Amino acid sequence: MRFRAAVLRSYDAPFAVEEVALSNGPAAGEILVEIAGCGMCRTDLAVRRSAGRTPLPAVLGHEGAGVVVASGDGTKGPDDPNHPASSDGAIGVGDHVVLSFDSCGACRNCRGAAPAYCDSFASLNLFGGRAEDVPRLTDATGGPLAPRWFGQSSFAQYALVPARNAVRVDPALPLEPLGPLGCGFLTGAGAVLNTFRAGPGDTLVVLGAGAVGLAAVMAATAAAVRTVAVDHHPGRLALAERYGAIPLPAGTAGRADRIRRLTGGGAQYALDTTASPALINDALHALRPTGTLGLVARLHTALALEPGTLDKGRSIRHICEGDAVPALLIPRLTSLWQAGRFPFDQLIRTYPLADINEAERDCEAGRVVKPVLLPERRER
Repeated sequence: MRFRAAVLRSYDAPFAVEEVALSNGPAAGEILVEIAGCGMCRTDLAVRRSAGRTPLPAVLGHEGAGVVVASGDGTKGPDDPNHPASSDGAIGVGDHVVLSFDSCGACRNCRGAAPAYCDSFASLNLFGGRAEDVPRLTDATGGPLAPRWFGQSSFAQYALVPARNAVRVDPALPLEPLGPLGCGFLTGAGAVLNTFRAGPGDTLVVLGAGAVGLAAVMAATAAAVRTVAVDHHPGRLALAERYGAIPLPAGTAGRADRIRRLTGGGAQYALDTTASPALINDALHALRPTGTLGLVARLHTALALEPGTLDKGRSIRHICEGDAVPALLIPRLTSLWQAGRFPFDQLIRTYPLADINEAERDCEAGRVVKPVLLPERRER
C-alpha cells in the first residue's frame, strides 16, 4: 500500500512530504486508519533535540484522528449486524477514532489503569516501537523508515496502529480537530480532572498558556476551579482570560505573593508546562499547605529548589499524559466540548499536510497554539 507522508530524514532537515509504502496490512489487534487530521505537538518537534535517540528517518505525528478502513481481526463495518460495536465494543471498519499513546497492556501499571506509566512507554512511543514494526514502513525506494512513532506515525494519509491506541468517537463530530485530544489537550485537562481531581472551591495556578496550559485552564473552568494563568506573552494571557483564568504576566514582581493573593491565600494545585526553575519555585512558594505541583514539561537541567518550597506538606510530582486512560477521558472531553464547556477547537489552526514546515515554523514562533495537519483524503 502506498500513500503520502511527511518524513523527517535528519534532525536538522525540513520535513519532506513523499510517497511511503506499507508492506503488510493490519495484523491481529491492529487497525488501519485513514487520517483526517493530526495535531502537531512539541514532543514531535523535540525529536530535533533528542541527541540522536529517536531513530530516523521517520514519520512522526501522534495526535491523529480518522476512520478505520481495515482491521486485522476481520471485523465488519458498522452497518453489519456482526459489527463488534454491537457486542464486545471492539473497534471495527468504519468507526471514527482518536489515536492516543501506545502501551503494552500487560505490565502492572497498564493493568492498574495507568497506561501512561507503562513499563515499556519509552520504547513503544519514543525509541523504536515494537520489534515486529521494524520492516513494515519504507520509502518509495524501499529504504526502511523507523518504527511507528507513539504507535501511530500519523503525519500521513494512513496510520497502522494497535487497536489499543484508538478511542471510538461519535461519528457526528467533525474528525479533523479531534486528534489533539489524544495527547496535548488530554495532558492539560487530565492533570486537572484526573491528577488533581480539582473541583468547586479549589484553586489552581497554570504556568505557561500554550496548548497544554490552555487545556488545563478550560478543564478547570469547566470544573468551577479558580485559576491563575502565568505567561510571558500578552496574546496567550488574553486567551487564558477568555477561557476563565485570571491572567498574570510572568514578569510581575513578587509573583508568588501575587498568586497567593489572587487565589485567596494560596493555590491548592499548580501545573507547570514551562520547565522554568524560577517559575516552578515561585509556584511552590505560592501553594497552600499540602498543595501539589505537577510537572508536565521535560526538565533539561537539574532543578534547584529554594529553601521552604516543600515545607508544610507541599509536594511535587511528574504527570505523564494527564494520568489518563484515553478511552475514559477522551469521551468526557468531547462531551464537554459538545456542551460548550471545553472549546479546544478555538485553539486550532489547520494546514494541509504539504505545509507541515510552515506549521512547524508557526508553532515554534508562537503564532499558533495548536497546528493540525490535514492530509489529502480519498473521495467518499
